[in-house]
Amino acid sequence: MNIEQLYQHYRAHPSVQTDTRTLQPGDIFFALRGPNFNGNQYAAAALEAGASLAVIDDPAFDTVPGKTMLTDDVLHTLQQLARRHRQQFSIPFIAITGTNGKTTTKEMIRTVLGAHYRTYATAGNLNNHIGVPLTLLGIPADAEMAVIEMGANHQHEIEGYCTVALPTHGLITNIGKAHLEGFGSEEGVRKAKGELYDYLRANNGTVFVCTDYPYLTEMSEGISHIVTYGSEQAAYTGSPVAGSALLELETAQTGMVRTQLVGAYNFSNVMAAIAIGLHFKVPAEKIKAAIEGYIPSNNRSQIEKRGSNTFIMDAYNANPSSMKAAVENFAAINAGEKVLLLGAMKELGDDSEKEHQALADLLQQRHWKAVVLVGTEFRRVNHPYIYFETAADARKWLEQQAFENTYILVKGSRSVGMEKALP
Repeated sequence: MNIEQLYQHYRAHPSVQTDTRTLQPGDIFFALRGPNFNGNQYAAAALEAGASLAVIDDPAFDTVPGKTMLTDDVLHTLQQLARRHRQQFSIPFIAITGTNGKTTTKEMIRTVLGAHYRTYATAGNLNNHIGVPLTLLGIPADAEMAVIEMGANHQHEIEGYCTVALPTHGLITNIGKAHLEGFGSEEGVRKAKGELYDYLRANNGTVFVCTDYPYLTEMSEGISHIVTYGSEQAAYTGSPVAGSALLELETAQTGMVRTQLVGAYNFSNVMAAIAIGLHFKVPAEKIKAAIEGYIPSNNRSQIEKRGSNTFIMDAYNANPSSMKAAVENFAAINAGEKVLLLGAMKELGDDSEKEHQALADLLQQRHWKAVVLVGTEFRRVNHPYIYFETAADARKWLEQQAFENTYILVKGSRSVGMEKALP
C-alpha cells in the first residue's frame, strides 16, 4: 500500500489515532515510536478494538494480512498522509509560530474567522511533529479557513512543518528567549522561527507582521505580500488602554474592544486577530463581538476572583521574555496590594542561572506586598524573597496568609505546576 492507496483508505475512514485508549471502530491506527514506547506493540490491540488499518514499521508485528500497512517510518507516513490531505484544499492555511502567545493568538484568530467562515484550527497546543499532521487530517472537506499552530525547540522544525502544512499565510507572534537548550541563543530562536517567513517568501505567501517589533519587519523583507498591524505605522492600528487588569483596546474599524484577557502584552495577539479578520473581510462588528466573547482557559491569561482577592493565572508556561512582560504588566495594573507567585523557567540551558538572576533583579525594582519564588533554579540566585522547592509548599504558605483585596500573579513553566499553588 502506497501513500495514494493509504489516502483512499483514509477518505473512507477519515479518522486517525495514535493512542488505542481513544480509538473508535473504523479509525486508522498509527503505531508511533518514542524514546520510551513502541506503538507497534499495540497494533494488534488496535485492530481488535475495531481499527480499520494499523500502520506499523516493525515487521515483527505485521501479523494480520490486509489489516496492516508496513512502512519504513510510521511518523513520516503520518506526515505524508497529512500533506496529501492538505493538497486537496485551496483555502487559506494560516500558520502561526513565535516565542510567546502562539496558542492565545491562534485561538483569537480562530474565534474571529469562525464568526464568519467555517474555520478549523489546531486543538489546544498540538503544535509539534505529531500534532501538526493530526490537525491537518482533522480538517473536513467543508472548511473555509484553517489555522495551524507550529511550535519548535530546534532548528529546521518549522521548515519541516511547512513542507507538510503548505501554509499560504503566516504570522510570527514575537521572538524571545525560550528553549535556549535547543536553539543555543536568541539569534537561534530568530533563525528557527524565521523558517516560516522563508517558506512564505519562497512560495509567494502572505505574512502578517506586527510593526511594534522592528525585528519582524526586518525578517520579513523580500516577501511579496505583507499585511502590517500594531500600535502605529501599520495598515491596521490600535491603541491599548492603560491601567486595566483586563486588556482593552480601540481601533478605527472596531471601536473600543473589551477583552477577557489579562495583560497589555496580549495587545499584539488581539491586534493580529483583528488584522487577519479585516484582511479576510470579516465584518468589524463580528470581530468585536468574537473577541469580547472569547474567554481564555487552561491557565493562559486568566483572571479569577476568590473572595476579595483577584488571581491572575498565567501559569501555562514561562520564559525570560514572557516573565518580564507579565511582571511589568502586573506592576502597571491600578491596584493596591500585589503578591507574586513565580515558578522557575525551564529549558534555558547554560543561561538558566543568569536569566533567573535577571528576573530577581527586575523584581527588586518594584515594591510588592510579597514575592514567592518556586523551583530549584531560584535557589542558586541572590534574592530577598520567600523561596519554596515546590508549588505545593507555596500553597501551604498562601493558605496561612490572610490576604484581602489583593492582586496575586501566578506564573511559571508548565513542569513547575504553579496552578497547584492555589488553595
